[in-house]
Amino acid sequence: MASKQGQAQGGQPGQIEITSLPVPQLQELKTQLDAELTHLSTSFQSLRTAQSKFRDCLTSISIGLTTATSQKPLLVPLTSSLYVPGKLTDHEHVLVDVGTGFFVEKDIPGAKDFYERKVKDLGDSLKDLESVIQGKAQNVRVVEEVIRVKVMNQQEDNKGS
Repeated sequence: MASKQGQAQGGQPGQIEITSLPVPQLQELKTQLDAELTHLSTSFQSLRTAQSKFRDCLTSISIGLTTATSQKPLLVPLTSSLYVPGKLTDHEHVLVDVGTGFFVEKDIPGAKDFYERKVKDLGDSLKDLESVIQGKAQNVRVVEEVIRVKVMNQQEDNKGS
């Protein structure tokens, strides 16, 4: 949208000064920025949820897989609400979901390493995404302020006439 009007005064090519836009275009820009911000926030929450699930997997491996628990009965989840009784046959190896329905057998240290790397990678992605979200939120605030000033100026001009 901004690239249609060429180079602004002292700005980079493809950028325009938002104060030169009329209120309807500013409102359209704000709507677009709000939609982007909503999408980014949803993505942020999804990443945070995934990171939490990987942390839960680490906890399950650390606490749940010991020689003492290998002889105890447990409930195996088949779906999110259906569990069946089961028993561990091997407390030294686990199946790790590596994505898209593929599972890999790993030993306990390998599984812990896998999940720790996933948690770290998601943490890095969350930091990057958070800075993008903050930038978009700042852009929304700037556009809102410009709209407010323009509307006030229009009201003052109408009073003065």
